[in-house]
Amino acid sequence: MCSTLRHEIPEAVVTYEEKPREQWLFDYPAQIALTCTQIWWTTEVGIAFSRLEEGYENSIKDYNKKQINQLNTLITLLIGSLTSGDRMKIMTICTIDVHARDVVAKMILAKVENSQAFTWQSQLRHRWDEEKKHCYANICDAQLQYSYEYLGNTPRLVITPLTDRYASKEPPQPSALHCVELWCS
Repeated sequence: MCSTLRHEIPEAVVTYEEKPREQWLFDYPAQIALTCTQIWWTTEVGIAFSRLEEGYENSIKDYNKKQINQLNTLITLLIGSLTSGDRMKIMTICTIDVHARDVVAKMILAKVENSQAFTWQSQLRHRWDEEKKHCYANICDAQLQYSYEYLGNTPRLVITPLTDRYASKEPPQPSALHCVELWCS
């Protein structure tokens, strides 16, 4: 399974821009689609910051509008007829997309001007390293190599400022690490 994920993720990253996102999502299994949408979120925010630094003052706001349109499109898909697997995949991507939208909106309100701002650096950012042919999860100055462990097509917790700030019940998922947790009261 690890080798399949490792093979499919680079292909999905490359094909992301070849067709509308709402069609692209159906070309890949849930974990691959979710990971690649997170990679592209990091990439697109980076592009928006580059454009901002070049003098295009509305680049972050324009990207936020794109995010809202993407969410509305996914919600329209959810209203339609889907298999249970596709419905779960799209609901999970919606959950992550809502958080991503909120992060960008927070950066707009805080008037964040570059990608080195803590507001952005403190976010979990997935990226694809073309040279090393690996996915990485970065947060602040930490970097974890994606482990390509199969995580299945499962729902995600709603991400709020509190769950964003404190460890949730799913810490290994962003880096695809196998983890067994024991919760004691």
